[in-house]
Amino acid sequence: MDIGAVAQTGTPTPTGPPGELVPLLKWLWGAAAVRVIVAILVVGIGVVLSKFLVRLLGRPVARRFKRQSVAQTVLGLLRVSTVVVATFVAGSIVGLGIGDIVLSVTVFSAVLGIVLAPIVGSIINGVFVLADNPYEIGDMIELENGRRGFVDDITLRYTKIFTLENTFLVVPNSSMRERDVTNYSAEDERTRLSIPLLVTYEGDLEEARQLMERAARNVEGVIEGGPDIRIGSARYPAKPTTLIDAYADSGVRLNLRFWARTPYKIPRIESTVRERIWAGLEDADVEIAYPHQHLLFDENSGRARVAVEDGSDLPPPGAEDASGVTEREPMESDDDGDGE
Repeated sequence: MDIGAVAQTGTPTPTGPPGELVPLLKWLWGAAAVRVIVAILVVGIGVVLSKFLVRLLGRPVARRFKRQSVAQTVLGLLRVSTVVVATFVAGSIVGLGIGDIVLSVTVFSAVLGIVLAPIVGSIINGVFVLADNPYEIGDMIELENGRRGFVDDITLRYTKIFTLENTFLVVPNSSMRERDVTNYSAEDERTRLSIPLLVTYEGDLEEARQLMERAARNVEGVIEGGPDIRIGSARYPAKPTTLIDAYADSGVRLNLRFWARTPYKIPRIESTVRERIWAGLEDADVEIAYPHQHLLFDENSGRARVAVEDGSDLPPPGAEDASGVTEREPMESDDDGDGE
């Protein structure tokens, strides 16, 4: 047997059904419909994967950032990024390159830039809200219009507030940064309350002060005493204290100051203290002052002067002149002036 002939003999090419699948797969991959279906499947897998990553990394991210609002924002960005990557992969499958996709997104963003400007502004303000941290999810806040509620959610576009009226209030972050927001839950939940009272000058001032301080004690939610409460570099007494606010026209204005343990039941606490003050006034030498008017009338009150045709003024009928003689009204004459 010739060894050279054997060496020149190549490996046999496989024939049959396995060899016929290769052209078929190439043809199927070249079909546009199949590529679109595969791209849709890739996007669907990206959506499912994004949800899985959020569940997997939810607790580690929450422990890392501590703040719930920031953790939710990071997880949201992770979900969006996963879907965006899957979209780029799907675009490359159907024949769109990364450059084409970026160009399409740029043109689309430029066209809708004016329409989306408010939304973009809210997103930027949302970043500042998350960075400045004026409030956190679960905090009780009060807006400048008096609406109170608990922060339910903070996103890049809006802040959702669960109000005390059992309603949801959705405020854009651009508006939240421009208005005054009072946070009752920041660091220390103890809140100082004030109740003014105007009492008469004739009453017992010291008894009025003691009455108001007793009314604030033994009320649920009110701090009755203890160490002074520090705010910044200042210290304030923890027990209820009544101070003289001003000397008004109708009486002395007193101001009762006391501390509530939490800000969640402020209206009820204030109402209870006012009720106890009102009940204590019945047995005390204290009266609530209100405006009085004292009117003085002289002997000519209610009389008007009369002007005559020549421009001079006549005194009211029955009034006395400087000599003490009472002016009388002129009598009408029956004479017609002809001397009869």
